[in-house]
Amino acid sequence: MADIIRQVKMKDLQACTQVESLGFPEEEAASLDSIRSRIAAYPESFFVFERDGRVVGHIMGAVIDKLYIEDEMFSDISLHNRDFPIQAIFSVCVHPDFRRQGIAAQLIRHMVDACIARGKEAITLTCKKEKLAYYAKFGFQDHGIAGSVHGGAVWYNMVLEL
Repeated sequence: MADIIRQVKMKDLQACTQVESLGFPEEEAASLDSIRSRIAAYPESFFVFERDGRVVGHIMGAVIDKLYIEDEMFSDISLHNRDFPIQAIFSVCVHPDFRRQGIAAQLIRHMVDACIARGKEAITLTCKKEKLAYYAKFGFQDHGIAGSVHGGAVWYNMVLEL
């Protein structure tokens, strides 16, 4: 079993879109067009987990200048600037057939290492209440309920200072 974490390529578009659609409710999942834009705009902060040549998970997000994610960041690629100090994570997603194998944890650690190497100050994400303890295992701190109303859900701001 050959596992690789690597930077996304445009050829991964269909696989990432499938993983995203299986991992999130329709109102929360990024669309094919959105994922295409993200691959083009910030491939350096979009990684895929490949097992035996098949993309089975990904982690992605823009680099932003605010500590918390705002809903417009999901769709407005112009808010990304690789020189900004804060890495946002918009999606950590693993195909259902490959869950509970530590893949998401490997992707998160990879993103953390990449951010440290690029000199980022922090990583920010939003998650639902049931995921707070999971992200806390990686050192993320709960900053309370987010202003985001993405997908009609209640989100919590989680921040990892680097």
